[in-house]
Amino acid sequence: MVDEKQFRHVVNIASTDINGDKKLLDAIRQIRGVSFMYGNAIILVSGYDRSMKVGYLSKEEVLKFEDILKNPKKYNIPIWLLNRRKDFETGEDLHVVGATLSYTVENDIKQLKKIRCWRGIRHSANLPVRGQRVKSNFRKTKSANSKRKKR
Repeated sequence: MVDEKQFRHVVNIASTDINGDKKLLDAIRQIRGVSFMYGNAIILVSGYDRSMKVGYLSKEEVLKFEDILKNPKKYNIPIWLLNRRKDFETGEDLHVVGATLSYTVENDIKQLKKIRCWRGIRHSANLPVRGQRVKSNFRKTKSANSKRKKR
């Protein structure tokens, strides 16, 4: 058994502070961009028990997890689990996590607005992008309220 001195109450993985008392699978899922399936794949590749507490991981083991997060193809994680396949700029299959994910999504939306495609126009107007009905929903957005008759 590991000494209590080696237990860390806060572990930083991929720029995300995680409570050391959490189980490994639950803790990895707290990182933005890591889903249940991708978290399971990371734990399977790393070879650790998913019910292990994160606070008992050493710094080398945390670095190994970060390397798996950044380079999933190096560890033979299936391509269909990645969240950014065939990137628009590089053409590579990537998995983006953390603040980089927010930045990437923001840039994708800006690109859609710039080229004035349908999805970009819907984003610009603060309307639903994926085909939801707007007759009864989305009434609180500015664009829907401006279209309603004023009394």
